[in-house]
Amino acid sequence: MTKAEEKYIEAVGRRKTAVARVRVWTKGKGFKVNGMDMKEYFPTQDLQSNITNPIDMLNIEEKFKVSAKVGGSSKVAQSIAIRHGLSRALIKINPEFRKRLKKAGFLTRDPRMRERKKFGLKRARRAAQWSKR
Repeated sequence: MTKAEEKYIEAVGRRKTAVARVRVWTKGKGFKVNGMDMKEYFPTQDLQSNITNPIDMLNIEEKFKVSAKVGGSSKVAQSIAIRHGLSRALIKINPEFRKRLKKAGFLTRDPRMRERKKFGLKRARRAAQWSKR
């Protein structure tokens, strides 16, 4: 099979400043993140389970090959961004998955962002220590 013949579904997932571009193939199996094996890129079991939650919940473990390119923020935010993108891609493949993924909260984009630093302060809300004398 040539590169042109391989069909995939693509979706974008986000969390904080992490952006994940997830591609899902219906043929094959495996999970790559930034060209590396998922277990190599995300060494802890928590981060790996964050990513595989949608597939495990739908009981479709061995049916899809997944590739993700992710950048920005931390590893935790990146794993949740991949989960968000994977959930969106799975809905494009089969719209019946939507109800279960929505109920689990995998389709909701987490709106929480880091608060910007304010001038005159050390961080967003952290001021210099005040001394009475």
